[in-house]
Amino acid sequence: MPRTLFSTLMMPTEGVYASQLRHLNSLPVQTFLPTGYESKYAYPLIVFFHQHGGGDEQVLRLAPRISRRNAIYISLRGPVPLDRQDDDGLPAYSWGEPGEHDEQLSEYLLKAVEQTRNEFHVHSERVYLAGVAEGAGMAYRMALRHPQKFAGVISINGTLPRPSEGPLFRDDEVQDLRVLIAHGAANEVVPLELARRDFLALYGAGADVLLSTYPCTHTVHPNMLRDVNRWVVRNADYDACWDAEEDDFEE
Repeated sequence: MPRTLFSTLMMPTEGVYASQLRHLNSLPVQTFLPTGYESKYAYPLIVFFHQHGGGDEQVLRLAPRISRRNAIYISLRGPVPLDRQDDDGLPAYSWGEPGEHDEQLSEYLLKAVEQTRNEFHVHSERVYLAGVAEGAGMAYRMALRHPQKFAGVISINGTLPRPSEGPLFRDDEVQDLRVLIAHGAANEVVPLELARRDFLALYGAGADVLLSTYPCTHTVHPNMLRDVNRWVVRNADYDACWDAEEDDFEE
């Protein structure tokens, strides 16, 4: 059973903690706190969006497989309950039709990040949105909706939302965005060709984008999670070096 967020404040140890957003109909927020949490260190925050037919508890189980030390993680729950269970026997949810609930989900996301930042030390410029399969589409949509609020997107076996008409995005929405695309080479549900098109579109618009492929289908390969950790750490190291160079220049 996940612990409550209140108990986290009394005993900030590694583990999963459950909380609710009181002003948003008690929407759930699951939090994974890293081992050896240090309140003086500004952690990256990774926000998970589950796949269709998954759930917030299920997707958060990826957190310790990425890293038990390097980040804080939270997961959100899709607004549409399904009449079945996920692979772990938990209630299954969906994000609905593309764009159908974006207004509600946008508020849900922003309030969940705000609550997490109020309770824990999160680096304001290292908040990443990570989605698995259909959840990747949600991560992309929220990042494009709020391009100044999020540092990047992690797409695991997912793809950019493709509107029925108009461009995928405006260039100014992605020019400062970092994107990691982790995709199964034999993925038949979301073919690798779509991930390659996403890469080319984002790269052409000026995004800092990396595409990595793995020997799997529509599943989460362990090396995907290893590379998510490396990518997040690399970004932090790069930013630290850049800040140091700017300080040297000012002197």
